[in-house]
Amino acid sequence: MMSEAAPALSVVVPAYNEQEVLPEFHRRLAEALVAIGMEWEVVYVNDGSRDTTLSVMTGLQAADPRVAIVNLSRNFGKEIALTAGLDHARGSEAIVVIDADLQDPPELIPALIETWREGFDVVYAQRNTREGETWVKKATAAGFYRLMQRLGGKVQLPPDTGDFRLMSRRAIDALLKLREQHRFMKGLFAWIGFPSRAVRYDRAPRAAGTTKWNYWKLWNFSLEGITSFTVAPLKVATYVGLVTSVAAVAYLAQLLFRTFFFGNPVAGYPSLLAVVLFLGGVQMMMLGIIGEYLGRIFNETKQRPLYFTERYAPSRMDGVGSSGPPAAPSTKAGFPKALRSLAG
Repeated sequence: MMSEAAPALSVVVPAYNEQEVLPEFHRRLAEALVAIGMEWEVVYVNDGSRDTTLSVMTGLQAADPRVAIVNLSRNFGKEIALTAGLDHARGSEAIVVIDADLQDPPELIPALIETWREGFDVVYAQRNTREGETWVKKATAAGFYRLMQRLGGKVQLPPDTGDFRLMSRRAIDALLKLREQHRFMKGLFAWIGFPSRAVRYDRAPRAAGTTKWNYWKLWNFSLEGITSFTVAPLKVATYVGLVTSVAAVAYLAQLLFRTFFFGNPVAGYPSLLAVVLFLGGVQMMMLGIIGEYLGRIFNETKQRPLYFTERYAPSRMDGVGSSGPPAAPSTKAGFPKALRSLAG
């Protein structure tokens, strides 16, 4: 339920160990939103950071009452942190999702708002270029998006698109009904549907700090996306098993033919061992695919909350205009009690 003082726009920013970049990010965000003609807030989500990210957020809130802080009880991962921010976003008309590393420019938000005002519920930022990234990462990212487009069926992920986007309140309300444990947000954004349009931009290098995504995490993230939105790997396992069985029958047929008509010397152990190892490897790979889906079923059946909120400090919108200077910071110490300790 939105309060009377709820802003029209919320900007949700998940952060993990982003102490170096947050002050500059907030400065650029505030400058970018000066002329949008809407009251706004920014919801910073501290995802169990180990540096001074929470202290930086607290300082930003003391200087700008439009800042809200959601501090999670531990590190839950970016997808859950993003969900927590959306749960606490009070924007009555629209919500923007953006990372704090400044690879996605806050200056693009007015363009997202302009397109949204044309009647689109989802306006996603689509990358023209990806500066500051290796060719390996660019190639693997392009391959992943193309693969997801082929495997997604009715749910099509727009290529070269991350989490940076604007969504209407009704789209967010629909999205927040999806409370699955394994959350691939790019897929969930696409799954809910609603009219959407892209806004093109050039992605910049990270402004400060270090990336939290290594190749191992990206690999696991891609598996999360594939297994969350398609059963194609299970179908592949079925087809691989079928092809292997047909090949085995064909091999047996030619072996019997050669034995009856030409005689057949005993095959060497190396070739036999190679066949056994090959079939064993195929079986283990297929069991691994089944195990991935079984593990997701196991996690969903436990029905645990997505996250716990250690503290929540809402923005203070009273007396704050859409483009005016921030009101004087509150003299109250500490954080208010959490309005919601559980998601959902």
